[in-house]
Amino acid sequence: MALRVIRLFVPSGTAALKARGHIQKAGVHTSTVNNLEYGMLAYLMGERTLSKFTNNSKIITVDGNLASGKGALAQQLAEKLGMLYMPEADIHYLDRMNKEKVPLEARFNGNCSLEKFYKDPKAKDGNSYRLQCWMYQMRVLQYADAMEHLLSTGQGVVLERSPFSDVVFVEAMRKQGYIRKQCVDHYDEIKEISICEFLQPHLVIYVDLPAEEVQKKLKASGQDVPLPYLKSIEEAYKKTFLPSISEKAEVLAYDATQGLDIVKVLDDIEYLKFEKGDWAEQDNVNYHHMRLLVQDKQMVANLTCIARYLPEITVSAHNVDSTYYAYQSLPGKSYAEGYNADMGDKNILFK
Repeated sequence: MALRVIRLFVPSGTAALKARGHIQKAGVHTSTVNNLEYGMLAYLMGERTLSKFTNNSKIITVDGNLASGKGALAQQLAEKLGMLYMPEADIHYLDRMNKEKVPLEARFNGNCSLEKFYKDPKAKDGNSYRLQCWMYQMRVLQYADAMEHLLSTGQGVVLERSPFSDVVFVEAMRKQGYIRKQCVDHYDEIKEISICEFLQPHLVIYVDLPAEEVQKKLKASGQDVPLPYLKSIEEAYKKTFLPSISEKAEVLAYDATQGLDIVKVLDDIEYLKFEKGDWAEQDNVNYHHMRLLVQDKQMVANLTCIARYLPEITVSAHNVDSTYYAYQSLPGKSYAEGYNADMGDKNILFK
């Protein structure tokens, strides 16, 4: 399957954490000098997660339709609550994890195009489903990053969107005929075996902006997105995602047309009891195993890979090899980080 190429490019947990610029507290498991990873030895020597948690040690996701204003709200919340803000993952999220100086070409990033999706969502080459698969993988990796940060530092995280809400895009694509039923079945199978490994966010905030207003804002920014697709996303949020996620997470919804009052949102959060979900049932042993998983980004990526034949995402072994060797031939990829990386593909281990 084409998406399995991600196994070649995902950095280690420590490398990924450094790439995001997060600063961890000093401890057995981390060192800017020795580049140590959290592991069993750290746990045996007394490293514990619960001792770092405060009232704001939570994961909050802000969801809504395209251009609904969720990004601005997420930033304000993170600033007011002293949390880490994570903008919505895009096609090039993996490039940032790998600290690429410039975004790599499409064949190293899911072989898909967002621009092509908006211009020709029913493209016969399967771009729409490749895009959906890749974006789900990026959001899963980002959510693992968010959990790693929370468990490592105790600092809460506010994300724009999460892999839990990707179902709204799949439903919208299916309803508009952008992807085939076989693709929907494949996505459902992937999600079933991957998302269950993570705890749902503590709180989901939904920003409700009518599809007609969303389309106006998108057109003003030069994007022409079909109104039926935007309406399908809105419907999927309200009829599928929000009722489902409310069983495991707190949910707050706000009408974006009335303006978002950050003070009111903070007051509403203050009154929540956060008694839903599985977070309250976790202990240090659970967090230890969870932390081992989310810092291993290759393991996280593997959760989203199921070998099924679908023309949209299946590539030959020859193409996988050619992509691998093409990636290895890029400047600075010949050896691991630190081995004359500044010399690009002229790196040598010995002189």
